[in-house]
Amino acid sequence: MTTMTETSARFREFKMPDVGEGLTEAEILKWFVQPGDTVTDGQVVCEVETAKAAVELPIPFDGVVHELRFPEGTTVDVGQVIIAIDVAPGSGDAPAPAPAAAAPVQEPVEAAGSGDGDAPKGRTPVLVGYGVAESSTKRRPRKGASAAPEAAAVAAAVQAELNGHAAPAAAAPAPAVPAQGSAPDGGRPLAKPPVRKLAKDLGIDLATVVPTGKDGIITREDVHAAAAPAATTPVAAPAPSQAAPEAPAAAVVSDSARETRIPVKGVRKAIAQAMVGSAFTAPHVTEFVTVDVTRTMKLVAELKEDKDMAGVRVNPLLIIAKALLVAIKRNPEVNAAWDEANQEIVQKHYVNLGIAAATPRGLIVPNIKDAHDKTLPQLAAALGELVTTARDGKTSPAAMAGGTVTITNVGVFGVDTGTPILNPGESAILAVGAIKLQPWVHKGKVKPRQVTTLALSFDHRLVDGELGSKVLADVAAILEQPKRLITWA
Repeated sequence: MTTMTETSARFREFKMPDVGEGLTEAEILKWFVQPGDTVTDGQVVCEVETAKAAVELPIPFDGVVHELRFPEGTTVDVGQVIIAIDVAPGSGDAPAPAPAAAAPVQEPVEAAGSGDGDAPKGRTPVLVGYGVAESSTKRRPRKGASAAPEAAAVAAAVQAELNGHAAPAAAAPAPAVPAQGSAPDGGRPLAKPPVRKLAKDLGIDLATVVPTGKDGIITREDVHAAAAPAATTPVAAPAPSQAAPEAPAAAVVSDSARETRIPVKGVRKAIAQAMVGSAFTAPHVTEFVTVDVTRTMKLVAELKEDKDMAGVRVNPLLIIAKALLVAIKRNPEVNAAWDEANQEIVQKHYVNLGIAAATPRGLIVPNIKDAHDKTLPQLAAALGELVTTARDGKTSPAAMAGGTVTITNVGVFGVDTGTPILNPGESAILAVGAIKLQPWVHKGKVKPRQVTTLALSFDHRLVDGELGSKVLADVAAILEQPKRLITWA
């Protein structure tokens, strides 16, 4: 969806679009242009990460970049302007659009903006959402807000104690040199939500931090700078008669050298929410089977030499995927979903086969659309494209939507098997363990054979033990005797 605003005949603004299905925000990962750069219609100007995937955004018109409204690493609501383009450079017939950051910075409010890119009447843009309207409306006082000067004094005293010096006498701060991160009007210190969270995690009182950002905004570097001295300065125990007062919670600093805190957002945040929802909504049942896949491994080796499979990736996962598709064809009731709102079981007459892929941004599950209709070479090509796209971080939200059944190959990590959690909205997921050479009874004798363990988790609301067992047994039977692909397909 292309979203833009025409502010004049000369300048156009491009808003953060909804690049998925009902997404509300996205994080700007990287800008590919800077102010002054020339852009053309369709040129990718930035990469953003949503709750589903990383997506590149193209600009829908020609011109020169006038302004980037948000820096990299900022989470932006859908509908907010992210870039302004001068579509008639040098004409000088219209003033430049006023940037959002040019307005007076006020304390963020709890409710975000409407997302339509226009400020509510009587309000000015701030770090998050819009400031309060100019009226006499009273706000609920923040806890400890009135004690900001006192908190700063206490924190300064504690810091002096940590540094081995006597605490200075309380004195009003010099107005000409701001030593704290307070707003220009003496209100709440100015900092973006991620910076506030960082300060909270490190136990830093923002009122004690010296801001270096534009318009007195506290940056992440400012918080780290405030935390570093307290984290590294040796603390000498005071004499019993001169014991320092107990430090407030805000002055307690965790040892950053021993811990690393990673913000949970984007894909990882979506994964966490989806897995919790799935685990505590769908009653999971997992069944296991260990199977001799020696013949399957021989088939893989033969297919690699087959001219019809030239140019595509052939591996055990290809045969396992085909085996699962055949098992679903023989047991179609397993390919379904639970509709909680209508209290219905929704039978799917198509298979969008999900393949769990580990990426630097977290686990994603793109799926092969209408996998049930694909021949073996087509399935191999689709698997290869899916893996390559996921590895490059280019998987689109559409590629991850609408899955019906999933395969997760934990065997690539040397793991025997697992108890996978269902992808939300699906009825079954097959975990494939490592294929190892093991002693196995074959034709009455113990011989070394290629063996693996499969695990099938399913939603017990719509898949009972008998149905789940039939599906798993069919997959195992095909992998043990791959010729069944011909007779059963």
